[in-house]
Amino acid sequence: MTWSTPTRRRLTAASLCIAALCASPLLQAQPAQQMVSVSGSTLNMRSGPGTNAPVLWELKKGYPLQVTKRQGNWLQVRDFEGDTGWVARSLTGQAPHHVVKAKVANIRSGPGTQHRLVGKADYGEVLRTREKQADWVRVDRAEGPDGWIAKSLLWGW
Repeated sequence: MTWSTPTRRRLTAASLCIAALCASPLLQAQPAQQMVSVSGSTLNMRSGPGTNAPVLWELKKGYPLQVTKRQGNWLQVRDFEGDTGWVARSLTGQAPHHVVKAKVANIRSGPGTQHRLVGKADYGEVLRTREKQADWVRVDRAEGPDGWIAKSLLWGW
């Protein structure tokens, strides 16, 4: 069967609309990655959602966590190493932080390798996120010089 040009256009447009409608539930089913950080001086990561669940480990202020599930006042979270546990929602905040995922990360005076080296950050160090520029993150440190680190060496916001 041969279709006229206007009919072909209508069929193509209808096909695109149907494809978009079919794909939209799939897009909605994938929520954006939500991050939180430890807001107090320390926080207990637990094996389940409740104060009776055993403590897996203790996290320090600023430690970034990815939320994977919510249950009442509890959040199931994942850290930069892929470990999971539960934390009380009330002990988390939205202050952006990163953690160093490389063995050592160079800290530079500006966002790029052409900027001078001002220090180094070690694996697991928690850094306060101040600014992002392309593939670079400006961070504040608890101790040592502040500066810029390549985003690929960090995990977090």
